[in-house]
Order: sequence, then structure tokens, then C-alpha cells
Amino acid sequence: MELDPALLSRIQFAANISFHIMFPTITISLGWILLFFKLRFNATDNPVWMQAYFFFTKVFALSFAIGVVTGLTMSFQFGTNWPGYMATVGNIAGPLLAYEILTAFFLEATFLGIMLFGFRKVPSWVHTGATLLVAVGTTISAFWILALNSWMQTPAGFEMIANDQGQLQAHVTSWMDVIFNPSMPYRLTHMLLASAATAAFVVAGVSAYRLLKGDQAESVKKTLKTGLILASIVLPLQVLAGHEHGINTKAHQPAKLAAMEGAWETHKGAPLVLFGWPDEDAQKNHFSIEIPALASLIVTHSLDGEIKGLKEFDVHPPVKPVFFSFRIMVGLGFLMLGTAWLGSYFLWKKQTMPNWYLIGLTGMTFSGVFATLAGWYVTEIGRQPWLVQGVLLTKDAVGPVGGEMVLGTLLVYLSIYVFLGFGYVKTIFYLAKKASLGNDAVTTQGAKT
Repeated sequence: MELDPALLSRIQFAANISFHIMFPTITISLGWILLFFKLRFNATDNPVWMQAYFFFTKVFALSFAIGVVTGLTMSFQFGTNWPGYMATVGNIAGPLLAYEILTAFFLEATFLGIMLFGFRKVPSWVHTGATLLVAVGTTISAFWILALNSWMQTPAGFEMIANDQGQLQAHVTSWMDVIFNPSMPYRLTHMLLASAATAAFVVAGVSAYRLLKGDQAESVKKTLKTGLILASIVLPLQVLAGHEHGINTKAHQPAKLAAMEGAWETHKGAPLVLFGWPDEDAQKNHFSIEIPALASLIVTHSLDGEIKGLKEFDVHPPVKPVFFSFRIMVGLGFLMLGTAWLGSYFLWKKQTMPNWYLIGLTGMTFSGVFATLAGWYVTEIGRQPWLVQGVLLTKDAVGPVGGEMVLGTLLVYLSIYVFLGFGYVKTIFYLAKKASLGNDAVTTQGAKT
């Protein structure tokens, strides 16, 4: 059987991004949570806030280190697996990736050492400033990466010009239009809120685990409260941001929206398909459970608003992965919202959280990661067959690498990622268990010098 290098290259890149994205998703907002802990310590001089800070800087450092390493492998693949991508749109992708390194990565890397090791070595305001700059750096990094990804979804501010060999290449006509393309504000907002929810559940879930291990330290109770309240605030905002993002998708990527909704026929008053089994051969959904007219109401704000069906498009993305990934994302999002609100209710009533709730919250420590992954699958698979929407087909960007070679490296990547993923989760809970046993004691002596 002949191995398809294009398909294997897509799977390989998907595996890389799937593993990599969990780490920046956590660190983008965890940096701001650490800043909150430090500012609370500065304001109250209560050492429990620094105990919380010191513990979660370990989580941040571990996540940041693995995120950097796994990000490098994706950069290599632009040259090894997808040379057609850089050859066609490198004039746009190259500078945006360079801006991310120059303005964000160097900022994070420069001040991370002070943040991790400088608490007793530099004045408190310097340490606080370093924490702030690391948090700012993670957010700037997200800005540039989302600018590029959004441009691939809704390209703007460029023109295609043939080079000396007759190959069409993208040339910038307006960097402002490139960066702030039609979907960028929606996509950036959606991602930042996803990161906030993800980091909030990491903080809350690990704190719940420590409580289950008998750790009644005040710092653990404060981190649990911080995570639950943050999640309770940002998840309703995420629902709103996701709604606005869906409206933007209808305007600029209607085929993706049709796949998300499982809409085959163009309808006014289109039903919301809660569940079904899309059949691309028959162009219909089996076992469909629908709510009449609700999809039109949600997307168009009108009961008789029109949603284009998949049959309207000459090419459209594969329906099943987009359809199910969208429902996994939404389902996990609402499960996280309900969990956070229930925990906040316990906090409001000043009730001791029951063990069954703490066990469930511990199990949802990385729920935000899986919800974000599902959302990225909707985004990336929903763009197919295009690598850059309307500009570059995925099949035209793949390099001349044999299928056997791609398969071999794919298996190596998967093996490493399984090992690293297991080790990462194991280490996080090992640190939590160690702290619960009293082996993670810290002192704030010298903090105000």
C-alpha cells in the first residue's frame, strides 16, 4: 500500500500542534494568575500568597520549557514537510513569526529567570516587574501567532505577484490589514479566554487534589478559590465570544459553519442539530436530534435567517471531524461552566466542598486543554482543503518527502509525546502531593528588601 505523504504530513503536524498547544494555553494566563498572587502578597504581606506563587511557578516553568521545545519541531516542519507554504506566503508568515520571537519570546526568556529565582535576590518591585513582563510576553506571543493563524483563515492586506520563475507569491500591501484581518479580533479574544479558563481549571484542579490529600493549608484554599472564581467569570464571556466568532465565521467561512452545524441544505429557519451522524456520501445526517429554527436564531438573530448548506459549495471541509469537534468543545465548555459555578456556590455559602466534588474537579484539571484542542480542530480542519483560505491548497504546499520517511518521524514524535505527556501530568501531581506532605515549605524572609 502506497503511503500518502500529504496525509501523513498533515497528521504529523496535527500531532505536533495538538501536543504543543496545551502548554502555551496554560502559560498565557497562568502568568497573569502568578502576577495576581504576587500583587496580593505585596498588598497584604501575607506569606500564603507567596506559597501559592512559588508552587505554581513550578507548574509555569515546566509548561513553558516543554512548550518551547515542542514549538521548535513545528518550525522545522515548515521547511521539511511544507516548503510550498513558505515559498508562497513566506513574505507574510516569516515576519509574523519573527515578530513573535523578537517581541515576546525574548521578553519571556529574559525575565523568566528573575521571576523564578530572584525573589530573595532582587528588590520586590523588580521581581513583581519581572512577573508582569513574563505575563505580558506570553500574551504578546499569542497575539502574533493568532495574527498569522487568523490571516490563514481570512487573508487580507496582500496581493499575489509572480516571481522570476512564474510562481505566485504573496506580497504585503498593508501590514495593518494583514495583522488585523477580519477574524483576528474574534479569534484572539476566543483564545485568550480559553487560556484563562484552562489555567483556572489547572489551578483549581491541582488545589482540589491537594485538599483530597489532606492539605488544609490556607494557600491551597486561596488558590482553589482563585481558580473557581476566575473560571466562573471568564466562561460566560467565552460563550459570548464564541457566539460572535460564529457570526464572523458565517460571513467569511460559510462552508466551515455549515460543517459545524451539520447543515447540508440551505435553510431559512435552520434547525440546531444537537446530535447526529453526518453521512458525506448520502449528504444527510442520521439519527439527528434537532431544535427547529434555533441555529438561524443563534447565528443570524432571526428565526427565519438563512444558513447556507454544504451542498452550496464546490469544496467543503470533512464534515464528521468538524461536526463532532465542535460539539466536544461546546459540551466541555458548558461542563466547565457548571462545575465552576457549583464550586463558586459552595464558596458563597461558605460550605465545605464535598469529596465527590473535589474528585470531579481534580479529574477536570486539564479539561480546558481538551476543549481548546477540540476548538483548534474545528478551526484547522474546517479550513480544508485550503492551507491559506482561497490562496493555497494544502496539497500544493507539501514537500517532496517520501511517505515512509514521514511515517517514521511521525511514530518517533508520537512516542516522545506520549512519554512527555505522561511525565508532565505525573510531575504536576507529584509536585502537588509533595507540597501536601509538607515538603514544599517556603519562607518570605527578605522579600521586601
